Amino acid sequence: MAEEKTSPAVKDVKSELVFTKKNYQLLLISIAIVAVGFILMMGTTGDIYDFRRTLLAPVVVLAGFAFGIYAILKK
Repeated sequence: MAEEKTSPAVKDVKSELVFTKKNYQLLLISIAIVAVGFILMMGTTGDIYDFRRTLLAPVVVLAGFAFGIYAILKK
């Protein structure tokens, strides 16, 4: 008998998203944290060297960005 040549097995490829629903939720939370940090940075008082503007707000913004990186890398 002669051997039949067959093409390589074609895998059933489904369109799978890179991120899951949980990743998108975490990304939205991180965007909200960054927005809160910028709102804190805006402030309402006239003192530009206030604790909230110089220390608290930048830390909150950096925490939001770090949380965003975690949301992207979470598998």
